[in-house]
Amino acid sequence: MSTTYGYARISTEKQSIERQVRNILSRYPAAVIVKESYTGTKIDRPEFDILLKVAKTGDTIVFDSVSRMSRNAEDGFRCYTDLMDRGIELVFLKEPHINTSAYRKIQNESIPTIGNEIADCYIEATNKVLRIMARNQIQIAFDQSEKEVADLHQRTREGIITAKLAGKQIGQKQGATLHIKKKDPAKEKILEYYRTGLKDSDIIKLTGLARNTYYKYKKELRDEGRLTV
Repeated sequence: MSTTYGYARISTEKQSIERQVRNILSRYPAAVIVKESYTGTKIDRPEFDILLKVAKTGDTIVFDSVSRMSRNAEDGFRCYTDLMDRGIELVFLKEPHINTSAYRKIQNESIPTIGNEIADCYIEATNKVLRIMARNQIQIAFDQSEKEVADLHQRTREGIITAKLAGKQIGQKQGATLHIKKKDPAKEKILEYYRTGLKDSDIIKLTGLARNTYYKYKKELRDEGRLTV
Protein backbone atom coordinates (compact mmCIF):
# COMPACT_ATOMS: atom_id res chain seq x y z
CA MET A 1 0.00 0.00 0.00
CA SER A 2 1.42 3.37 -1.03
CA THR A 3 1.74 6.31 1.37
CA THR A 4 1.66 10.05 0.74
CA TYR A 5 4.04 12.10 2.89
CA GLY A 6 4.07 15.86 3.28
CA TYR A 7 7.43 17.38 4.15
CA ALA A 8 7.46 20.81 5.80
CA ARG A 9 10.62 22.63 6.81
CA ILE A 10 11.49 26.02 8.26
CA SER A 11 14.98 27.49 8.29
CA THR A 12 14.44 30.30 10.81
CA GLU A 13 12.40 30.74 13.98
CA LYS A 14 10.47 33.60 12.36
CA GLN A 15 8.96 31.32 9.69
CA SER A 16 5.69 29.45 10.22
CA ILE A 17 5.72 25.77 9.43
CA GLU A 18 1.94 25.57 9.78
CA ARG A 19 1.43 27.50 6.54
CA GLN A 20 3.26 24.77 4.63
CA VAL A 21 1.31 22.08 6.47
CA ARG A 22 -2.02 23.74 5.59
CA ASN A 23 -1.05 24.03 1.94
CA ILE A 24 -0.12 20.35 1.76
CA LEU A 25 -3.19 19.08 3.64
CA SER A 26 -5.53 21.21 1.54
CA ARG A 27 -4.48 19.18 -1.49
CA TYR A 28 -3.56 15.90 0.21
CA PRO A 29 -5.67 15.63 3.39
CA ALA A 30 -4.47 12.08 4.15
CA ALA A 31 -0.76 12.96 3.90
CA VAL A 32 1.56 11.91 6.74
CA ILE A 33 3.20 15.20 7.73
CA VAL A 34 6.90 15.25 8.55
CA LYS A 35 8.06 18.51 10.15
CA GLU A 36 11.58 19.80 10.51
CA SER A 37 13.30 22.94 11.77
CA TYR A 38 16.64 23.45 10.11
CA THR A 39 19.08 26.21 9.34
CA GLY A 40 21.40 25.86 6.37
CA THR A 41 21.50 25.04 2.69
CA LYS A 42 22.70 21.45 2.36
CA ILE A 43 20.73 18.22 2.67
CA ASP A 44 21.69 17.38 6.25
CA ARG A 45 18.31 17.04 7.94
CA PRO A 46 17.59 14.09 10.26
CA GLU A 47 13.81 13.98 9.65
CA PHE A 48 14.27 14.20 5.89
CA ASP A 49 16.98 11.53 5.96
CA ILE A 50 14.62 9.20 7.84
CA LEU A 51 11.85 9.93 5.34
CA LEU A 52 14.16 9.02 2.47
CA LYS A 53 14.77 5.63 4.11
CA VAL A 54 11.09 4.97 4.84
CA ALA A 55 9.70 6.03 1.44
CA LYS A 56 9.30 3.18 -1.02
CA THR A 57 8.35 2.67 -4.66
CA GLY A 58 4.84 4.01 -5.29
CA ASP A 59 4.92 6.48 -2.39
CA THR A 60 4.53 10.24 -2.87
CA ILE A 61 6.36 13.09 -1.14
CA VAL A 62 4.67 16.50 -1.30
CA PHE A 63 6.53 19.78 -0.80
CA ASP A 64 5.04 23.27 -0.58
CA SER A 65 7.83 24.44 -2.90
CA VAL A 66 11.11 23.22 -4.35
CA SER A 67 13.02 25.27 -1.76
CA ARG A 68 11.63 23.02 0.99
CA MET A 69 13.36 20.04 -0.61
CA SER A 70 16.70 21.77 -1.01
CA ARG A 71 18.11 25.24 -1.57
CA ASN A 72 21.35 23.82 -2.87
CA ALA A 73 20.94 23.23 -6.61
CA GLU A 74 23.42 20.38 -6.97
CA ASP A 75 22.20 18.41 -3.93
CA GLY A 76 18.54 19.06 -4.75
CA PHE A 77 18.80 17.92 -8.36
CA ARG A 78 20.69 14.77 -7.35
CA CYS A 79 18.10 13.95 -4.67
CA TYR A 80 15.26 14.55 -7.15
CA THR A 81 16.69 12.17 -9.75
CA ASP A 82 17.55 9.52 -7.12
CA LEU A 83 13.99 9.50 -5.75
CA MET A 84 12.46 9.46 -9.21
CA ASP A 85 14.66 6.49 -10.18
CA ARG A 86 13.36 4.69 -7.06
CA GLY A 87 9.79 5.11 -8.30
CA ILE A 88 8.83 7.74 -5.72
CA GLU A 89 6.54 10.54 -6.90
CA LEU A 90 7.55 14.11 -6.04
CA VAL A 91 4.97 16.90 -5.93
CA PHE A 92 5.82 20.61 -5.65
CA LEU A 93 2.67 22.64 -5.02
CA LYS A 94 4.17 25.93 -6.25
CA GLU A 95 6.13 24.42 -9.18
CA PRO A 96 3.86 21.69 -10.61
CA HIS A 97 5.69 21.80 -13.95
CA ILE A 98 8.62 19.93 -12.35
CA ASN A 99 6.57 17.23 -10.62
CA THR A 100 7.97 13.80 -11.44
CA SER A 101 4.67 12.90 -13.11
CA ALA A 102 5.14 15.78 -15.58
CA TYR A 103 8.72 14.72 -16.30
CA ARG A 104 7.75 11.07 -16.78
CA LYS A 105 4.94 12.11 -19.12
CA ILE A 106 7.43 13.84 -21.41
CA GLN A 107 9.70 10.80 -21.28
CA ASN A 108 6.88 8.42 -22.19
CA GLU A 109 5.11 10.52 -24.80
CA SER A 110 7.77 10.60 -27.49
CA ILE A 111 6.80 11.43 -31.04
CA PRO A 112 6.50 8.09 -32.91
CA THR A 113 8.76 7.41 -35.86
CA ILE A 114 7.18 6.97 -39.30
CA GLY A 115 9.56 4.59 -41.02
CA ASN A 116 11.33 7.18 -43.12
CA GLU A 117 15.04 7.13 -42.34
CA ILE A 118 15.63 10.87 -42.72
CA ALA A 119 12.39 11.94 -41.06
CA ASP A 120 12.96 9.51 -38.18
CA CYS A 121 16.38 11.05 -37.51
CA TYR A 122 14.68 14.43 -37.03
CA ILE A 123 11.95 12.88 -34.86
CA GLU A 124 14.49 11.11 -32.61
CA ALA A 125 16.47 14.35 -32.29
CA THR A 126 13.29 16.25 -31.39
CA ASN A 127 12.41 13.67 -28.72
CA LYS A 128 15.89 13.98 -27.25
CA VAL A 129 15.65 17.79 -27.20
CA LEU A 130 12.26 17.62 -25.41
CA ARG A 131 13.72 15.35 -22.72
CA ILE A 132 16.74 17.62 -22.27
CA MET A 133 14.48 20.69 -22.00
CA ALA A 134 12.35 18.99 -19.35
CA ARG A 135 15.45 18.01 -17.38
CA ASN A 136 16.77 21.56 -17.67
CA GLN A 137 13.51 22.94 -16.22
CA ILE A 138 14.09 20.86 -13.09
CA GLN A 139 17.68 22.07 -12.83
CA ILE A 140 16.58 25.70 -13.32
CA ALA A 141 14.05 25.41 -10.48
CA PHE A 142 16.76 24.30 -8.04
CA ASP A 143 19.17 26.95 -9.37
CA GLN A 144 16.56 29.66 -8.74
CA SER A 145 15.94 28.32 -5.24
CA GLU A 146 19.66 28.46 -4.44
CA LYS A 147 19.87 32.03 -5.79
CA GLU A 148 16.92 33.08 -3.62
CA VAL A 149 18.61 31.90 -0.42
CA ALA A 150 21.89 33.54 -1.46
CA ASP A 151 20.05 36.82 -2.10
CA LEU A 152 18.29 36.50 1.27
CA HIS A 153 21.60 36.02 3.09
CA GLN A 154 23.05 39.04 1.28
CA ARG A 155 20.07 41.22 2.24
CA THR A 156 20.39 40.01 5.84
CA ARG A 157 24.09 40.93 5.96
CA GLU A 158 23.34 44.34 4.47
CA GLY A 159 20.53 44.86 6.99
CA ILE A 160 22.85 44.03 9.90
CA ILE A 161 25.46 46.47 8.65
CA THR A 162 22.82 49.19 8.24
CA ALA A 163 21.46 48.51 11.74
CA LYS A 164 24.93 48.65 13.28
CA LEU A 165 25.64 51.95 11.56
CA ALA A 166 22.37 53.26 13.02
CA GLY A 167 23.48 52.17 16.50
CA LYS A 168 20.85 49.43 16.95
CA GLN A 169 21.35 46.38 19.17
CA ILE A 170 22.19 43.29 17.08
CA GLY A 171 21.68 39.88 18.63
CA GLN A 172 21.06 39.03 22.26
CA LYS A 173 21.97 41.53 24.95
CA GLN A 174 24.63 40.46 27.42
CA GLY A 175 23.11 38.75 30.44
CA ALA A 176 19.78 38.07 28.73
CA THR A 177 18.29 34.60 29.12
CA LEU A 178 17.90 32.56 25.95
CA HIS A 179 14.70 30.47 25.77
CA ILE A 180 14.88 27.51 23.42
CA LYS A 181 11.55 26.23 22.12
CA LYS A 182 11.25 22.46 22.70
CA LYS A 183 10.29 20.10 19.92
CA ASP A 184 6.93 18.34 19.98
CA PRO A 185 7.05 15.42 22.39
CA ALA A 186 7.84 12.07 20.81
CA LYS A 187 4.58 10.64 22.08
CA GLU A 188 2.61 13.24 20.14
CA LYS A 189 4.43 12.19 17.00
CA ILE A 190 3.60 8.55 17.68
CA LEU A 191 -0.09 9.43 18.01
CA GLU A 192 0.01 11.52 14.85
CA TYR A 193 1.59 8.75 12.79
CA TYR A 194 -0.69 6.05 14.25
CA ARG A 195 -3.75 7.95 13.08
CA THR A 196 -2.47 7.57 9.51
CA GLY A 197 -2.34 3.76 9.81
CA LEU A 198 1.45 3.37 9.61
CA LYS A 199 3.14 0.24 10.98
CA ASP A 200 5.28 0.25 14.13
CA SER A 201 8.46 -0.24 12.08
CA ASP A 202 7.72 2.82 9.93
CA ILE A 203 6.83 4.99 12.94
CA ILE A 204 10.07 3.99 14.67
CA LYS A 205 12.00 5.14 11.60
CA LEU A 206 10.06 8.38 11.24
CA THR A 207 10.38 9.35 14.91
CA GLY A 208 14.01 8.25 15.13
CA LEU A 209 13.31 6.62 18.50
CA ALA A 210 15.13 3.57 19.78
CA ARG A 211 12.93 0.47 19.58
CA ASN A 212 12.71 0.06 23.38
CA THR A 213 11.93 3.74 23.87
CA TYR A 214 9.22 3.62 21.21
CA TYR A 215 7.41 0.68 22.84
CA LYS A 216 7.80 2.31 26.26
CA TYR A 217 6.06 5.46 24.98
CA LYS A 218 3.44 3.36 23.22
CA LYS A 219 2.62 1.58 26.48
CA GLU A 220 2.36 4.90 28.31
CA LEU A 221 -0.05 6.15 25.66
CA ARG A 222 -2.21 3.05 26.14
CA ASP A 223 -2.11 3.47 29.93
CA GLU A 224 -3.20 7.08 29.47
CA GLY A 225 -6.12 5.91 27.32
CA ARG A 226 -4.88 7.89 24.32
CA LEU A 227 -3.99 4.81 22.25
CA THR A 228 -6.20 1.75 21.94
CA VAL A 229 -3.99 -0.52 19.82
